[in-house]
Amino acid sequence: MGPQEMLDRAEVKNKWQLTPLKDFKSPRLTERMWRTAVVVLLTSPIYEYLIPGGRNPCFALIGAVYGVGSRFEEGFHNGINRLIGTFVGGILVIPFYMLYQKQPFGIPAFLWLAAGLCLVLWCNLALQADSAIQPGIVVYFVVLYTVGEERVVFYTLARILDTGIGVLISLLCYLLLPSKYDKEQGLSFRTMWKATKHAFQSYKDKNRLFREDEQKNFGMKNKK
Repeated sequence: MGPQEMLDRAEVKNKWQLTPLKDFKSPRLTERMWRTAVVVLLTSPIYEYLIPGGRNPCFALIGAVYGVGSRFEEGFHNGINRLIGTFVGGILVIPFYMLYQKQPFGIPAFLWLAAGLCLVLWCNLALQADSAIQPGIVVYFVVLYTVGEERVVFYTLARILDTGIGVLISLLCYLLLPSKYDKEQGLSFRTMWKATKHAFQSYKDKNRLFREDEQKNFGMKNKK
């Protein structure tokens, strides 16, 4: 008896219960969904018509999408996380790209790769931006392995700048179209600086708690 014949003869009771579509419900249109669409619709035309040189809006769109959250504070956390990671990984990959390619002092390329990676990790930790490690490493590897030598500096600096512009557009969208929570908190252009300082402080607190949990889980909690 072949495999197909065995399957044809097999009987499964309550076959409908095995189908996940039975309980499928279409998600409703949430604020995050339409807000993401809005920031994309704002960012793309800005790069198309207002920024000279025909710049590619890819990284600005990525930054804008990362800057979207359920409220201003969450959007700031997501956006600044992406921006710090992109900045650290981008700045450090420029010298290590050359070291990786040239292999000075007879040091193998993979050791330069690891040294640069460790420096990206250390800088993010020093900036108390633990959660920005992954975005920073992504930029580090992408530039190292996919960008030609003649484009490294321009590409990296453009990526940092475009990411920042995208995040800024996304956060400005909260001032123009504040969420229900932000309205209750009185978010406006007048209170923007205060809200930004509060969001940045909560971002540092969030990363501090993240680090404490990590140290506890790995048995590295400092003893006083």
